[in-house]
Amino acid sequence: MIDIQISDDYLEEVNSEWIDTSVKAVMNQIKPDMPYTVSVVVDSDEMIQGLNKDYLGIDSPTDVLSFPSGETEPEPDSEAGEIYLGDIIISFPRAGKQAAAAGHPVQSELMLLTVHGMLHLLGFDHAEIEEKALMWKIQADILSKLGVDIRRLPEE
Repeated sequence: MIDIQISDDYLEEVNSEWIDTSVKAVMNQIKPDMPYTVSVVVDSDEMIQGLNKDYLGIDSPTDVLSFPSGETEPEPDSEAGEIYLGDIIISFPRAGKQAAAAGHPVQSELMLLTVHGMLHLLGFDHAEIEEKALMWKIQADILSKLGVDIRRLPEE
């Protein structure tokens, strides 16, 4: 199950299908048979800055945060044993700025950030050179399969 929450401020600019498709593409490639639940929130710089400060001690906004869970969350309407992967929080204003700077649509940036966040929830990281090379390759592969043209990745 994919729980997508889009702030009222961005409902007219964000199509939840972009996020849904991105999550499913990652899961189909990485964990095709795993029953899962994930939450994706698209909100403001202020909201993500508060989370960044509270959880990571960084008092500034960022484009995407991932909070892996690993808990099992059986729900009344779902099959028991579904894995709750965690939460992905995306800043729409930051996504818009990054898309404009890169010269691609905000849809592409939101799909990139969703794929990136999902890979973090599944244990991928980019702290080390080898990890980053693997994560970026998988990310590019998934985005290519989705037909998403990313002209430039956000700077870290």
